[in-house]
Amino acid sequence: MPIYEYQCEKCRRTTSVLTTRVTEKVNAVCGHCGSKKMRRLMSRFAVPQSEEKRLDSITDPGNLGGFDENDPKSVARMMKRMGKEMGDEFSGDDFDEAMDEMESGGDLGDDDSGGDDDL
Repeated sequence: MPIYEYQCEKCRRTTSVLTTRVTEKVNAVCGHCGSKKMRRLMSRFAVPQSEEKRLDSITDPGNLGGFDENDPKSVARMMKRMGKEMGDEFSGDDFDEAMDEMESGGDLGDDDSGGDDDL
C-alpha cells in the first residue's frame, strides 16, 4: 500500500495519504486546516546503511562544525540531524516537538516531577 505526501497550499503543512493500490485516485484533504488545495510532494526514499556507517556519519568531525554543547539551540539542531540519521529510533512527534521547543528557546517543562534530571 503506497503512502503519498501532499503539501497544503493554504497552510503549507504536510499530510500523508495511505492508498490501497497505486492506481487509486487520491482526493487529498489537509489534515490540519481541511483545505482541498493540495500539491503532491516527491517521496523520500531510504538508502540502506549499516548501523556502524550511520554512527560514523554522526560522529564525523566535519559534521560537528558550529556545535556548542552549552547552547540549547545548537544541541537541538544536532539532535535533529542525529534523529534524521538514525531514522525510526529517534523519530516521532514528541521528539520533534521537544527539539523545536529547544530551538525556539522555550522551557521544556521543569515540573519538579522528581525525575532523574542529573543523569
